[in-house]
Amino acid sequence: VSLAIAALSTAGNLLVCVAVGLNRKLRTVTNYFLVSLAVADICVGAVAIPCAILTNFGIPRDNLYLCLFMLSVLIMLTQSSIFSLLAVALERYVAILMPLRYHTLVTPRNAILVILVTWLLAFLIGLVPLMGWHKALQPAGYCLFVDVVQMSYMVYFNFFACVLAPLLVMFLIYAQIFITVKRQMRRIASERRGIGADGGAGPNAKEGAVARAAQMKQEMRTATSLFLVLFLFTVCWMPLHIINCFLLLCATCPVPMPLLSTAIILSHANSAVNPFLYAYKMKAFRDTFKAIFLCGRAGSLFFSSSLSSARRAAKPLSWAALYSALKASSSRRLTKQPV
Repeated sequence: VSLAIAALSTAGNLLVCVAVGLNRKLRTVTNYFLVSLAVADICVGAVAIPCAILTNFGIPRDNLYLCLFMLSVLIMLTQSSIFSLLAVALERYVAILMPLRYHTLVTPRNAILVILVTWLLAFLIGLVPLMGWHKALQPAGYCLFVDVVQMSYMVYFNFFACVLAPLLVMFLIYAQIFITVKRQMRRIASERRGIGADGGAGPNAKEGAVARAAQMKQEMRTATSLFLVLFLFTVCWMPLHIINCFLLLCATCPVPMPLLSTAIILSHANSAVNPFLYAYKMKAFRDTFKAIFLCGRAGSLFFSSSLSSARRAAKPLSWAALYSALKASSSRRLTKQPV
């Protein structure tokens, strides 16, 4: 099962990277962070899962630091995934709640810098056991996770500080995003009703309201899709962390092997599910995946995507423009109030 997950994770996430590389429409800052997440998942499939399989058999023997490094690889990659998800959430937060500063703060250069910093931090966090926070190798010399990694590190440092805290921050960010988008959608709906009641409203005002409503619906769909990525990550990884907490609080208590194996497989499976989620929830990814599989039609898809992007670029509707329009609309309503 683990080998099948490894193959699926490697192939699926490689497809995500190829899709972003081929289709200019997908080259957004949000997707740069998703590519970083995909690279981490590729490494999980190609490196971390094979290492986990070897350590399940106690390999390597009589080499503590190689054993610790192999066990730390998955921790590094998991931490990189968490930081990538956090970067996505923060980028969406700035786009929706700080639209006038978005193009200043969120640039491809800044995104690449953030990605480099997150990978460096993930690498350092994963190396902590090698720096001394570990157990001594057992006399038999087998490389087994519970025998060499301190549960205090896995629970207090890795889970509470490096996993749970960022997850709570991300859930709060998405809650604020959904509240803000819902509020804006209600304001636009109210504005459209006002335009409909005002017979003197011009066609430009009606078209603007329709365009803003479509923009809000698109933002809601995007936020929902990205939140699902976060939700699935939480569901897949939480059982294993809960078992680690149990082992720390009751070191002598036995954990049923089927339960532990299921939790481990579930954590590995998270690396394989995101490409399916992108294909199901995000039309641009879905169309690009289809074009890659139907190689003969790839050129026409990318040409049409570029053409439609160029047409939209002729009359852009950014979040900053939407914010300004809503603010102006609110001001007009205030000036019409009787005194």
